[in-house]
Amino acid sequence: MKNFDIIVVGAGHAGIEASYAAARMGLSVGLVTMDVNSIGRMSCNPAIGGTAKGHLVREIDALGGIMGEIADKTGIQFKMLNTSKGPAIWSPRCQSDKDLYSNEAKKVIKDQENIEIIQDMVKELIVSEMKNNENGYSFIINGIKTETGLEIKCSSVIITSGTFLNAVMHTGKSNIEGGRLGEKAATGLSECMLGMGFETGRLKTGTPPRLFKESIDFSVTEVQKGDDNPKPFSHKKYFKFPLQEQIDCYLTHTNEKTHEILRTGFEDSPMFTGRIKGIGPRYCPSIEDKISRFSDKLRHQIFLEPETLNGNTIYMNGFSTSLPIDVQEKAAQTIPGLEKVKLAKQGYAVEYDFFPTHQINLTLETKLVSGLYTAGQINGTSGYEEAAAQGLMAGINAALKIKKEDPFILKRSEAYIGVMIDDLINKCPDEPYRMFTSCAEYRLVLRQDNADRRLMKYGYKFGLIDNNMMNYLNDKTSLISDGIEFFRKNTISPKNMNETLIRKNSKELPQHEFMYNVIKRSEVTIKDMLDLKSFDDNELISKIRDNEDAANQIEIEIKYKGYIDRQDEQISNFIKNETIRIPEDFKFEKIKSLSTEALEKLQKIKPTSIGQAMRISGVRPSDISAVLIYMRG
Repeated sequence: MKNFDIIVVGAGHAGIEASYAAARMGLSVGLVTMDVNSIGRMSCNPAIGGTAKGHLVREIDALGGIMGEIADKTGIQFKMLNTSKGPAIWSPRCQSDKDLYSNEAKKVIKDQENIEIIQDMVKELIVSEMKNNENGYSFIINGIKTETGLEIKCSSVIITSGTFLNAVMHTGKSNIEGGRLGEKAATGLSECMLGMGFETGRLKTGTPPRLFKESIDFSVTEVQKGDDNPKPFSHKKYFKFPLQEQIDCYLTHTNEKTHEILRTGFEDSPMFTGRIKGIGPRYCPSIEDKISRFSDKLRHQIFLEPETLNGNTIYMNGFSTSLPIDVQEKAAQTIPGLEKVKLAKQGYAVEYDFFPTHQINLTLETKLVSGLYTAGQINGTSGYEEAAAQGLMAGINAALKIKKEDPFILKRSEAYIGVMIDDLINKCPDEPYRMFTSCAEYRLVLRQDNADRRLMKYGYKFGLIDNNMMNYLNDKTSLISDGIEFFRKNTISPKNMNETLIRKNSKELPQHEFMYNVIKRSEVTIKDMLDLKSFDDNELISKIRDNEDAANQIEIEIKYKGYIDRQDEQISNFIKNETIRIPEDFKFEKIKSLSTEALEKLQKIKPTSIGQAMRISGVRPSDISAVLIYMRG
C-alpha cells in the first residue's frame, strides 16, 4: 500500500500550488488527477491576473508559489490595468498561451522532488473517529480510496477538485456529465463527505465559444495592445522576460440584432428554464443574463483573445453562454468582425458541487475532519488566481500541521489572500466569490508592487524563498528607506529644477526646496527628479535609477504618505481586536442577550477572536458588546 504525507486531489491551479509548496517543505505528496495531461489546464479564459487577481498572483509569488513564474514564462501579452487611477488598484494581467502554460505547469510538478503523480479518481476518504474529540473534530483522515481500487495512506488530504464534483455541462436542452468539455465528472467524493456530515450546495460557471481565427475580420475591430515595457508577475529574476512573442488582442461589441437573436434561444436556455439550479458568478454573467438584466444597454464589449501563439482559436471573452449552439453562432455572426465566424467549440455552463465555507477554519482545514483541507472552487470561489492562493495556503498549513508547527494565517491587513479567506469564512458567500480591490479596506497598503516586502519573509521562513531572493529583497528595502530619507533631508535649487517644472506645468521654485516636497506634487514623477544631471555623480541616486521597483515604491510612499499613515493607524486598531481571543470551547448559547441570528452565526463559524466575530454578517455591535461583557465576567 502506498503511503504519503499528503494527498492532493486534483491538479488544477489550486492542486499545483498545494503540491509544490508541501513538497518543497520536505513532505511526500501524492497528486491524484483523473488525467495527467490536464495538469494546469486553463478551462476558461487563457489569462492570469487582472483587477485584484493580479495582486493575488504577486502575493503567491512572494510566498514562494509558482503561478507567477509560469505566467511570466508563457505570457503572450502583458498589461498593467488601472494605471490612470491610484496605485492601490494597479493590477497586472497577462494573456497566456494555454498550451504552453499547461506544459510548463506539468514540467514544474514532474521535476519537483517529493511529488508523485497518480492518474486515478478519488472516490472515498478513509477516516477514523476521533476518540478524544480534539478541537471539536469528529474524524481524522487516514487515507483515500480510488476508482481503480487503490488504497493510499496519508496524514493529510487537500481536495482541489475544481468544477468536477458531480459536474453537469449544459448547452441548450443538452446536458452531459462532465466538468470540462471532453472530460468526465468526479463522482463518489461528495457522497462520501455528505455521509460524514458535511453540507453541500450547487454552483455554476460558464465559458464562451472558441472561434476559428481565420473566420474573423480583425480589420473592423479595435486593437488592444499590451504594455510597451511589460512588467513580470514574479519577483524572481531568473530568466529573460518576456520569453514569448507578444501579440495583440481585439475589441468589438454586440448590438441590438445580436440581442434579438440571443432572445430567440431563451426558451431553450437551461438558465431560464430552471434546469440549472446552481448560482452563477454575479460579476461574470453569461451574455443571456446580461441582456436580460440590463435590457436598456444597447451593446456589450466582446474581447477577442488568442488562446495560443501558433493555434487557430480565439477566446470570445464577454460572451459566456449556455444557449443552443445554432443560436450562439447565429448571434455571433451579427457582431462586427464576426460576420463569417465559425465556432471551434461551443460555449456551455457547468454545474458542480461545492461545500459552504462555514465548515472550514482560517487554515482551510475542515472543522469536521482533522487533516482534511479544501481549496479552490470546492470552497465556492471563481478564478484561477483565487484557487491558486487557497491551494498554496492549504499546502503550507497541511505541511505545518504534520510537522507539528504553528499554523499560517494571513490577516486581512497583511494580504489580499488574507482578505479572501477571511471573507470566505465570515461571510459564507452563497455565490461564486471573486476577489476585487474593493474587498480590501487596507488596499493602499496591500498594493501589488509591495507584495514582496509584505510577504516574502513568510515564504523564506517556510523554505519556499531562497537566500539569494531574500538578500535581494533586503537590499531593495534598504534602498527604498535610504531613498526616502535622502529626499526628505536634501534640497534642490530652482536652477536645477525649474526647467523640468516648467515643462511639467508645475509651479516654479522661488528658492531651495526639499526634494520630498517636490516629488509630492501630482505633476512631478520621481523619474523627473532622477533624470536631473546634477545627480549624475550621486551613488545612491544611481542605485535608485537602476532599480525601477524601488524607485516606484519610493514615489508611492512619498506621494501617499498621509493616506498610508491613516491606514496604518486603522490597521493598528484592527490588530487590537484580533488579539482579543475567544476560547475554542466558548459557549455562545449562555449569552441570553444575543440575537437569534448572531447566536446561529457565531455557533456555526466559531470565531477565534473578537475581530473575526465583528466581521461575521448578521452579528451586530450590541452582540459583540455582550460577548465582551460575558468574557470579562
